[in-house]
Amino acid sequence: MSQGLFTSQIVVVIPTYNEAGNIEKVLNGVRAALPQARLLVVDDNSPDGTGDIVERYQASHQTDGLGEVAVLRRAGKTGLGAAYRAGFTTALSMGAEICVQMDADLSHDPMYLPAIVSAVEMGADAALGSRYTPGGQIDNWPPLRRFLSRWGNRFAAGMLGLAINDATSGYRAYSASVLRKMDFSTVRAEGYGFQIEMTHRAVRSGARMIEVPILFTDRIVGESKLNHHIIGEAFTLVTQLWFRDRLWHRRRRR
Repeated sequence: MSQGLFTSQIVVVIPTYNEAGNIEKVLNGVRAALPQARLLVVDDNSPDGTGDIVERYQASHQTDGLGEVAVLRRAGKTGLGAAYRAGFTTALSMGAEICVQMDADLSHDPMYLPAIVSAVEMGADAALGSRYTPGGQIDNWPPLRRFLSRWGNRFAAGMLGLAINDATSGYRAYSASVLRKMDFSTVRAEGYGFQIEMTHRAVRSGARMIEVPILFTDRIVGESKLNHHIIGEAFTLVTQLWFRDRLWHRRRRR
């Protein structure tokens, strides 16, 4: 689908921390896939100068006729969820009608952006770039990480009744209206927990969610942000949300 068929104001939010080796390729790829979309890089004061690279890119490409590139500099690294909350707030203030989120490590191929965005333009409230829906794939992951990711998603979906194959996907698009309805600014989870909590809120708000199959490729440049704390947070969060759902249903029956 060509960008000319998109009528919505699209802002692509990309959080970064030490992505100097990847960020220019990501920016070029996104602008090629969605030429009129605006890009918002949310940089957590990367020691490797990622924010400076984005600002130089912004200055050298501001007259090329494509969507503008902006950088939101934050004081330090306070978590992925905090970066997305700040990014979504800024994107909505920029007039976004569709907010896209994606990683800066080249694991999310920009070639899927038109399909993900078009799903929202065609009526979905949110669209997920899914590794686990039919047609989705993962490349270059060790067996342990595949196991943790796959069974973590099954655990979250089963416990919370999400009917979503890839609740931890960080490659997704939301309509502005569903973001506001979800009250995303009060989501407190970070890491994979942020994606799960956002999915849970979307489902509970009655959002229509579509999964778009993607090929997910593990990063080649830089270090993964995944650690035991992030994994533990996600499992603790799912348990807390399960108890919260049970309490809510119990109160409704009274």
